[in-house]
Amino acid sequence: MATKLDVLAFGAHPDDVELGCGATIAKHVSVGKKVGIIDLTRGELGTRGTAEIRDLEAAKSAEILGVELRKNMNYKDGFFTNDETHQLELVKVIREHQPNIVLCNALYDRHPDHSKGSQLVSTACFLAGLRKIETGQEAWRPKAVYHYIQFKNINPDFVIDVSNFIDQKVEAVKAFSSQFYNPDSNEPDTIISSQGFLDSVRYRAADLGRLSGVDYAEGFTVEKPPIVNFLEELT
Repeated sequence: MATKLDVLAFGAHPDDVELGCGATIAKHVSVGKKVGIIDLTRGELGTRGTAEIRDLEAAKSAEILGVELRKNMNYKDGFFTNDETHQLELVKVIREHQPNIVLCNALYDRHPDHSKGSQLVSTACFLAGLRKIETGQEAWRPKAVYHYIQFKNINPDFVIDVSNFIDQKVEAVKAFSSQFYNPDSNEPDTIISSQGFLDSVRYRAADLGRLSGVDYAEGFTVEKPPIVNFLEELT
């Protein structure tokens, strides 16, 4: 029987979700929300590590975050497209798990897979709500799609206070030891393998927190304005 999820987070590559919204996921899990992660590719084109290593790292990170499930769509890293075949596969996943909220990559970012993945997921969320697309499942459209912020500095439309979960986020990121700073690694240096990049995971959350009056925060952009009933709900 399929697991009904409150939140389903998509990433173009294993570790995208951890970098963009790992603390938000940990916070929701802590209050009993059912959260899942879907990686679109295995990150097989990455300069460091292998697809098999990243599979193991993704499983370790999922355990750290406490998510209900983590799946990989096994799309072709670097070359997947926002076409009917990929859309329908994601429609089935969305209908299977019926998430209320979907999180996905930024609308634009340094890696072209991030924006492609973002658009693919957003399209699939809309299509999943069309009853005439027949997959043998109930039509389902998430209430909202939110885009996390990853590499580029993007002004968020809202932030989540993750002050008590930043350490868990960093631990989940570091589970991908093949990708990020490791002084014992003999693999080539990359833009994300430096100590500075790993440090930025914490200080970027601290900067968003500073702007918002909390210790640490993660930011998101929206596709449609969120609705609140009273001004007091905004702080």
